[in-house]
Amino acid sequence: MTPYQLFLLVLGLYIGVLAATGLYFSKRQKNLVDFWLAGKEAGGLAIGVSAAASWLTAGAILAVIGFFLLQGMGSIWGFVAPNVIALLMIALLVKKIKKLPAITQPELLEMRYGSFIRLPVALIITVVMILFAVADIKGFAMVLEVFYGVTPLHAALIVGLAVSVYVTLGGLSAVIVTDVLQFICLAVFVLVMAGAVLFSGAASATMSIPQLFTGMPATWWDPLSIGLPMVLIFICAIVPGWITEQDPWQRVWATRNEHSARNGMVFGAVLVALVFAGCAAIAIGLNALYPDIAAMGFPMGMSKAEPALLTFIMERGSSALPVALCAVALATAAMSCTDTFAASGGSCLARDVYQRYLRPAATMGEMRLVNRFAVLVIVSSATAASFLIDSIINAIHIATFIASASYFFALMGGLYWRRATGAGAAASLCAGFIVQVALVWLDLSHSTPMGAPYLESVHPMLMGHGVIVAMLASGGVFVGVSLATRPSPQVRLVPFFKTEADALAVTLNDRDDGCHDDWIDSEEVVVRRCGGMVRLHADDVLVPGLWETLMAALCSAEGRWVRECGADAVCRYGGGEFLTRVTVTRGDGPATLWFAAEGPESHCDGLAKALLRARDEARLAFRRISGGMDFTGRSVWTVK
Repeated sequence: MTPYQLFLLVLGLYIGVLAATGLYFSKRQKNLVDFWLAGKEAGGLAIGVSAAASWLTAGAILAVIGFFLLQGMGSIWGFVAPNVIALLMIALLVKKIKKLPAITQPELLEMRYGSFIRLPVALIITVVMILFAVADIKGFAMVLEVFYGVTPLHAALIVGLAVSVYVTLGGLSAVIVTDVLQFICLAVFVLVMAGAVLFSGAASATMSIPQLFTGMPATWWDPLSIGLPMVLIFICAIVPGWITEQDPWQRVWATRNEHSARNGMVFGAVLVALVFAGCAAIAIGLNALYPDIAAMGFPMGMSKAEPALLTFIMERGSSALPVALCAVALATAAMSCTDTFAASGGSCLARDVYQRYLRPAATMGEMRLVNRFAVLVIVSSATAASFLIDSIINAIHIATFIASASYFFALMGGLYWRRATGAGAAASLCAGFIVQVALVWLDLSHSTPMGAPYLESVHPMLMGHGVIVAMLASGGVFVGVSLATRPSPQVRLVPFFKTEADALAVTLNDRDDGCHDDWIDSEEVVVRRCGGMVRLHADDVLVPGLWETLMAALCSAEGRWVRECGADAVCRYGGGEFLTRVTVTRGDGPATLWFAAEGPESHCDGLAKALLRARDEARLAFRRISGGMDFTGRSVWTVK
């Protein structure tokens, strides 16, 4: 058996485990929340490990080691520190994010501003996810090229096929569980490599391992060696884009409660920091082994520094099995990120493009099928794009800068600023995206391969493809246009601001007339309790083809029924001691309605009654438009 065949055998066994995991979760899925948000029952530990794994790409790890080797701790601001800071800041935002009734960010923005913004945001997020996946594919292609001389196309196909198998089957649940396994493999790899490289470096330099650390120059250890202004520019350029990435938000929505989400993000930040600390230790050992690479400096030495660890493995690998295990460990890093980006991008294509604009009447079963196809589109697009972008870190940065400049202000402003308007959000989105893409094109088209980026040579404030300028344009337009246009209507503010929700609850007070007091014994409502939260659902049958007629009748009959996000769903607001929100969507079949509500477990009784009231009103509305028929067209209900 050749070394490459041995690698394929080990990788095949590993992929088999991932595929079995995807199949297991596929059989447990009952609705789209199970597929896209893991049933909202993920724990903090699993979310933390998954968040860390999804931000530790194979290519980025090799690049970070290269940066440490050439620039020392001053390089942390280009990738390492923003990772940790972003996860910690998301932990601070958990209370707000977790309460928002959305599955994707484009859906959230439509809820806040209106239907016009959903499609462009969905397409931008899809492009960003594809660019992030490019970095993973290119990193793994580098591994196989150094180890086995495999072509980039072959390597890209391996990653794409592996990820497609288990993500298309199991959704986010499969992603989270496999991320845990992949992080363990990656962490063990980094730990073993740190020990091996440090031991070899100490032996080569006739020093002890502690002497390797103390022998590094003081400038290597200085995190501010690049200057405080450059540190601030890096943070302002990168962190906003990573805070507003869709994939960590989906993980927050997937947790069982706020406590789990917050702890998960903090735990993920700690794990990321520990892995990158291992990368720094590897760089110190490589510095002793390959001083000529370290002496080349940045950026001249990056082409040698990035694959330096792979070179070490090839030189020290005593047999084919250790090399194969190292290759599989790096493959896990590539797949742990690619699966996240594929799942996030796929959900945008399926829910925010296909269901929202092409087929609002799509059933849950159809949406699962479309989402699986969308994952394949993301993976195949990233595979194709990997041949057009040379730099791993550059692919990550371009994706981040587009996100920062495009929808950072629209998203965060919508969450915390009542005066933000749809016109301001749309103008900000367009301005930021156009300016950033233009600056990226200008920078790439005028930069030399081994020289400083063109815009950075013009002025330090233009570093990072001019993202600071693009963000200033986006933010300025957002504030200016929002202040110049009419404030958002109350229905757009209710899910985001408690004072608006309380005011609406008083207006829509539901009188407790004793109806549905027996809901617990009726088995009409399915209740799922998890971590202090409760999620309820019930279903009903509708005459096929009358979905749109019924939804229109509900929204025209009572002000408490509104369409927040297009024709695929309608929600009912109810008042009392607290505001209730019941959503009505298509069920698994073309003639099934799905009623759902969620909230604190202490409000379970009120939520259940609100859900059954919504179902009663839907039945009554149908009787009015059908001349006395029930949903199935057979008889008339007696409604309490």
